[in-house]
Amino acid sequence: MVISVVTAGRKVHRVLVDQGSSTDVMFWVTFNKLQLSPDLLRPYTGCLYGFARDQVEVRGHLELRTTFTDGAASRIENIRYLVVNAPSAYNILLGRPTLNRLRAVSSTRNMKMKLPDLGGKVITIKSDQKEDKRCYEKSLKTKRGVFMVTTRAPSKEVVAPPEIVRAEIARERRPEPTGKVLEREIGGKTFKLGKSLAQAAQDQIAEVIAWHLDGFAWSASDMPGIDPDFLCHRLTMDPKVRPVR
Repeated sequence: MVISVVTAGRKVHRVLVDQGSSTDVMFWVTFNKLQLSPDLLRPYTGCLYGFARDQVEVRGHLELRTTFTDGAASRIENIRYLVVNAPSAYNILLGRPTLNRLRAVSSTRNMKMKLPDLGGKVITIKSDQKEDKRCYEKSLKTKRGVFMVTTRAPSKEVVAPPEIVRAEIARERRPEPTGKVLEREIGGKTFKLGKSLAQAAQDQIAEVIAWHLDGFAWSASDMPGIDPDFLCHRLTMDPKVRPVR
């Protein structure tokens, strides 16, 4: 869902409401368009990595007063944005920290997001469907990836736990094994296991795979009887138009 907000005294379009992200992200291009001074950025002790371990540059973080409004009511919140230098179809990603603090509820079916103002009145923000479509088409050209934010430990004795964030901001790469693999037949099917694993570990993994072999789908015929409420593919067609082969 794509909405608009007001921050740094300007209206910002192409703001993605991303419930899968554990942080709020502003992109470097947006930061420059808002004519913000780099002196406002505070150092960030983390790194942004993709599945292929390609690091994305993090310029720092800052807090900005951000306004959510539907024209009749509004709410202002201080949001801590992680400023990232990476290509994206969006200007800002709103993650779970802000959505939870706002007590916001979004509906992709109704293309709206609702949140209460400080007086208890409900603010209803409609999704910008034209921008949503435009961003989606642009994101198909620039393939997306999933990232992990890891916090560096201040000393060798203290190890900070990793923080996961899903941000659609860079090229996608298919995960590949880091070492050599060997093929092993399990239940009549061929699987690839890490060659560096000990034989006992290989046997344990093979035993688990064999026990859950019916959970793997090798073709469409292996997935009969899927509930349409769970997964259903529909083609948008005009019933008045005759299909042509």
